[in-house]
Amino acid sequence: MDGETLRELSLLEEIERDPDTTQATLAARLGVAVGTVNWHIKRLIAKGYVKVKRAERRKLRYIITPEGIALRARLTMAYVENSLALYRATRQQARRALATAREHGYDAVHIKGAGDIADICRLTCLEQGVPVVEDGGDGRVAVLEIEGREVRLLEPEVS
Repeated sequence: MDGETLRELSLLEEIERDPDTTQATLAARLGVAVGTVNWHIKRLIAKGYVKVKRAERRKLRYIITPEGIALRARLTMAYVENSLALYRATRQQARRALATAREHGYDAVHIKGAGDIADICRLTCLEQGVPVVEDGGDGRVAVLEIEGREVRLLEPEVS
């Protein structure tokens, strides 16, 4: 799911949560410029996914149309499917790396990286019974390096 589609999903969710929200509030919640929110809202209105009504003289109210609700549901399903595919791919990479580490006699790993991919690797290590250490630790320790969405096994040089 690209950034634009994800932003539209986030906008629809925020508007559904608070129809009286302002573009400035939406921009702050999504971490983007007000102009970006304005552009997306205009697109959603033009496509018939959102309607705008004047609530007060200078206040607008955004209403998600039935088509907009259907779009949000489709985008949510795509997001979930995308997330699960990433989860499965990461688990597969981690399992392969751990199998290789075991073949080379390593009995623990150090995870180099942070975030969701690193968390998935930690869970995979737990499932596989491979201890995760914070530093070199005792014994033979391999390194699982997280770079973007990739998981690589780095075998430390033995001195």
